[in-house]
Amino acid sequence: MSSQQEFSFTESDFNRVRTVVHAHAGIHLADSKQNLVYNRLARRLRALGFDDFQSYLSYVEGEGKDEEFTHLINAITTNLTFFFRENHHFEYLTQELFPALMKQNADTRKIRIWSAGCSTGEEPYSLSIVVKEFFPAGWDVRIDASDLDTNVIDTGRDGIYSVEALKGVTQERVKRWFLRGSGANAGMVKIKPELKEIIRFQQVNLMNEWPWNESFDIIFCRNVVIYFDKPTQQRLFGRYHQALKSNGHLFIGHSESLYKVSEQFKLLGKTIYQKI
Repeated sequence: MSSQQEFSFTESDFNRVRTVVHAHAGIHLADSKQNLVYNRLARRLRALGFDDFQSYLSYVEGEGKDEEFTHLINAITTNLTFFFRENHHFEYLTQELFPALMKQNADTRKIRIWSAGCSTGEEPYSLSIVVKEFFPAGWDVRIDASDLDTNVIDTGRDGIYSVEALKGVTQERVKRWFLRGSGANAGMVKIKPELKEIIRFQQVNLMNEWPWNESFDIIFCRNVVIYFDKPTQQRLFGRYHQALKSNGHLFIGHSESLYKVSEQFKLLGKTIYQKI
């Protein structure tokens, strides 16, 4: 690392960060992430008054384990998302899957969806929009939205975004589902309460026990497993298989694949999978 840096950050320090992050969150940090990790965590050292990474990491592994580990993960993870990202997934829901689920679940009129790795909330709110537009009154549809990063969960709960975040949303949907800010809030939009009422945001570490007792019809886990090594991916997709109802559907990111990771799902096309 450069001698110009404020703190010494050795290969040993970086490997220590990697070990902690992988053990607790399943995240695999590549060698190329060393500078990013330094820059992000240096802020935490300053905020807590540590003089070196060794002392900070000892704190993370010891007395600060529970609270500071969350700050560490929040610092090093990247959250890039927008409304209706990979829109073909939402089109598949409305054109194919939702009509099928209306028939399949006609007796219970209940649908359960999980947005795993929901980031700042654009994905679950996009799901809520297509749910509200499709299902008639009387259907019990719930979207569980989870992420490891507590900061993005708070953003999702607030449901306030810049107007620029709406670039993937049609004008008809903007008018129907968003409230535009004025005055000091000009340039911002707020999610309408009816979209919020079917979403439950909560922090969930995918490596730990999950807080739900019932199974899901649909799981969205998009652009999440790219941070995990293959053994962690295999374990996670095995757990998703268990969490899905019979013939349940799994949606993953455009750069992800279950090839040589799981044989428990069949590919329907365009990173859409069905439980076998």
